[in-house]
Amino acid sequence: MLKTISSLQNPLIKQVLLLQEKSRERKKTGLFIIEGLREIELAIKGGFTIKTLLICLEIVTEENLQNLKTESDTERIEITLEIYKKIAYRTSTEGVIALANVKNLVLSSLKLENKNPLILVAEAPEKPGNIGALLRTADAANLDAVIIANPKTDIYNPNIIRSSVGCVFTNTIATGSTTEIIAYLKENNIAIYSAILQESVPYHTCNYKENTAIVVGTEATGLSQEWRTESKQNISIPMQGEIDSMNVSVAAGILIFEAKRQREFN
Repeated sequence: MLKTISSLQNPLIKQVLLLQEKSRERKKTGLFIIEGLREIELAIKGGFTIKTLLICLEIVTEENLQNLKTESDTERIEITLEIYKKIAYRTSTEGVIALANVKNLVLSSLKLENKNPLILVAEAPEKPGNIGALLRTADAANLDAVIIANPKTDIYNPNIIRSSVGCVFTNTIATGSTTEIIAYLKENNIAIYSAILQESVPYHTCNYKENTAIVVGTEATGLSQEWRTESKQNISIPMQGEIDSMNVSVAAGILIFEAKRQREFN
């Protein structure tokens, strides 16, 4: 028999709502919310610890529950349909919401297993949709790491988890200041290629076969001066229309897959 929660005033339900809405609450408790079977499965596969599963048996099937291979001490609690509708962040999910422990994303804990890594660095991305798209691109390319410089948005924001379709769990992610990241890359002999218009060459003319970090900034402000001066080479995507920039996730995809093409087919 599962423990059951049927009141919206239950402290755990109130905490779930706070964790969804407040970055401060996530930082204070070290917990965040995952919604949806696929996302929870990816989190488990990615080594995240699931503390609690909130289950609406009016929606989820027993078969799907059995596929969630959580730790033996993961608490499973049944909730009513009314409560599920109140706390569900998305309109169409499968009746399961998880409380999970955050991972330490500090740069000093980043361990690169590949001796010839390909890394994406994104400086100060703010829009959850863009961050999610960057993580999906990184997953598609099977990058060795994604590093967020000067993060503006909590990586465990529900909108990032949703827009990344769970790729926040499939990527190795670290965060740090621009200065810290540049020092880390240089320490590990990783060449920096910064997507900046000034003093740049067309992206496809560079060699990305060795240790490489591709660095992108926001469409609004671009990259900070540090990247411009510390990069091995500034690179740009030749534009043939009227505007001189494109969505950061699209630009990152073009640059990353050129590096993948060179490594795999040349």
